[in-house]
Amino acid sequence: MLGVCYYPEQWSPDLWQDDARRMADLGLSHVRIGEFAWSAIEPEPGRFAWDWLDRAIDTLGRAGLRVVLGTPTATPPKWLVDQNPEILPHDRHGRPRRFGSRRHYCFSSPVYRAQTRRIVEAVARRYGGHEALVGWQTDNEYGCHDTVRSYSPAAAAAFREWLQKRYGTPAALNEAWGNRFWSMEVRSFAEVDLPMAAVTELNPSHVLDFYRFSSDQVATYNDMQAAIIRAHSPGRFITHNYMGAFPDFDHYKVSGAIDFASWDSYPLGFTDSIAALGFSDEERVRYACTGHPDISAFHHDLYRGMTDRRFWVMEQQPGPVNWAIWNPSPRDGMVRLWAWEALAHGAEVVSFFRWRQAPFAQEQMHAGLNRPDNVLDTGGREAEATARELSGDWWRAIKDRPMQPAQVALVFDYDTAWHHEIQPQGRSFSYLALVFTWYTALRRHGVDVDIVPPGRDLRSYKAVFVPSLQHVTPEAHKAFAACSGQVVFGIRTGAKTASFQIPRNLPPGPLQDLLPVKVTRVESLRPGLLRELRWRNRAYACGTWVERLEVDASAGVQGSFDSGDPAIVEKSGRTYVAAWPTRELALDVVSHTLAAAGIDAMRLDEDIRLRRRDGITFAFNFSGDSRPAPAPAGATYVLGAQSIAPFNLSAWKS
Repeated sequence: MLGVCYYPEQWSPDLWQDDARRMADLGLSHVRIGEFAWSAIEPEPGRFAWDWLDRAIDTLGRAGLRVVLGTPTATPPKWLVDQNPEILPHDRHGRPRRFGSRRHYCFSSPVYRAQTRRIVEAVARRYGGHEALVGWQTDNEYGCHDTVRSYSPAAAAAFREWLQKRYGTPAALNEAWGNRFWSMEVRSFAEVDLPMAAVTELNPSHVLDFYRFSSDQVATYNDMQAAIIRAHSPGRFITHNYMGAFPDFDHYKVSGAIDFASWDSYPLGFTDSIAALGFSDEERVRYACTGHPDISAFHHDLYRGMTDRRFWVMEQQPGPVNWAIWNPSPRDGMVRLWAWEALAHGAEVVSFFRWRQAPFAQEQMHAGLNRPDNVLDTGGREAEATARELSGDWWRAIKDRPMQPAQVALVFDYDTAWHHEIQPQGRSFSYLALVFTWYTALRRHGVDVDIVPPGRDLRSYKAVFVPSLQHVTPEAHKAFAACSGQVVFGIRTGAKTASFQIPRNLPPGPLQDLLPVKVTRVESLRPGLLRELRWRNRAYACGTWVERLEVDASAGVQGSFDSGDPAIVEKSGRTYVAAWPTRELALDVVSHTLAAAGIDAMRLDEDIRLRRRDGITFAFNFSGDSRPAPAPAGATYVLGAQSIAPFNLSAWKS
C-alpha cells in the first residue's frame, strides 16, 4: 500500500541493492522509476543502453518490490531537440521554449508524436513482460509549467484541422463564434490564427475552442501511448500522475485510456502558491505547515471519480519542497496523516517522492524519505510508522474492498473552468475558489463526497451540488432531470451555449424547465462592495458576484437581496443560489440541503475532517491542539483514541 519514487540513473549502481533492501525493510511495496530517463536509455539516436535499467529493475524485483515504469517522454534529450527543434512548444507570444528543464515538447508536433511512438514501443517491448513490472505511468504530469497550450506552427496546423472537423464549413464557424462582431469573419480554415498577441481582448469563442483543442491533443497523445503499452505489456495497469488544482485539460477525457488516475500530492505548496484556490492570507499562514484541511481530500475525491473509484497518490510530499513561493517543513506527524487521509479516501497506494534527496540540479532543495547523506529523514520515519500500522488485521480486512458511492455528489467541469478563465467578468473570480467554497462547506459537515463530471448518472445521490456549470449539455440536463435528490445550482449555471454565447432564453438556459428562473443581469463586485442577502432569518454580506433573477410564480423565493430581488429560489427539491456564497451562507445552505435530503450530518470543528471507509470512520486533526473525536459512545478505536493528538488522526468502528 506504500511506495516511493526512485531514480537509479541518478545514483551509483553500488547503492541500488542496499536502497532496495532498505525500501522493503521500511515497509514499501512499490517503486516508480524511469519517467525522466530518456537520455540514459538512449544516449545517442538509435543506440539504446539497456544494461543499467535491466539491472535496476532486476535489483528492485529481487527485493520483492513491484515496479511501476514511467515512459520517459516528459524529457526529450538534447540530441533530439537539436535534431528536431520543431518539437519545442511555443509560448503565447510565439517564442520557442528552449531546452534546459523538462516538458519541452509540443503535443501537436507530428515529429514528436513519431518519436514518442518509437521510444515507448522500445521500452514496452523490452520490459512489458518483466515479472517485477506491475504497471506503467504514461509520461509525467501532463501540462506542468504551462505546457498544455502551445502556440507553435504545428499547433496552428492541427487546430485548423480540428476546427474543420468540428464545424465543417467556415460559415458554420463564423456563426458559432459570432464573427460578424468586429469584422472577424474568415473565408477558409486556413485564415484562422491561434488566439494570441492580439491588440485587445480575443473572441472568447475562439479562445474556448483553442482550449478544447489543446485538451484534446493531450488526450490523443495519451491514447497513443496507452495503446502501444497495451500491445506489448498485457496484464499490467496504466496510469498517469495528474497534478493538483490544474484544470488546463479535461482529465476525464485523458482518463479514458488508463486503468485508474494517480495524482501528485503536495499540500503545503498548493496551499501557499496556488492563488486560484482562493485561500486567504490568514489561512495560508494558519495551514502553512499542514496544508489546508480540504486541499488533499478534494483531489482524492476528484481523481477517484476519473475511473471506477480507483486511484493512487503517485507522489506524496515527504518534507519541504523546492518549488513553492515559500517552503516550510511539515509539522511532525503530517506525512503520516496525509498518507492515512489518502488511504481513507480510497487510495490503493501512496507513493512518497522521493527515496533520497538529491544533492544536485533543480530539485536539490526538495526533501526525500532520506537525507542526501542517506540517513532516514522525518518523512521516512513517518512512512515506516504508517507501514507498521497498515499490517493491522482491521486494515487487511478492508483494504481490497471497493469504495462505495457517497450520498453526496459535487459536479466539477473543466469546460466551465475554461469559460471562467477566458471571461471572468471580474478580477477576483475563480472557478476553483468557488468550488472550494462549496466543497469545504460539505466537508465541515462530515459527509463523504463524490466529485463527478456533468452528465454522470446522479440517481444514487441524495444531494448534488453544482457550484457552476456554464454550458449545460443534453447529457447533463438529462442527469439533473432524473435525479430525485436535492440539487443546488450555483451562479453562472447555464449561462452560455456550447459556442460561448448567451442562451436566447437567458441563463440558466435549458434548466429553466426544471427550475423556472431567468438571470436578467449579473454584477461582479470589487473587494469591499457587498450585497446583503437574507435567507431563513439570517443576513449574509455577499460579494464577488451576484445575479438578478426573474422568477416564475410556480417557484418559491426562499431568500432575497436587500434590493428585494430574489436571491435563493427553490422548486421540487432544486435550488438556485444567485450569489457567490460567503462561507457562512454555503455552510447554512449545505446544512439545510442535507437535512432536506435525509442525510445525517454534523457541524465539525474547522480543523477536523472525517472520512469513512467500509465501516471505519477516520478523523483528522489539522490543528496544534488535541481535539475530541466526534465518535459515538462505545466506539472501538483501531487508530488513536477519543482525544485526537495535534497533527494526528483517530479511526474507529461503531
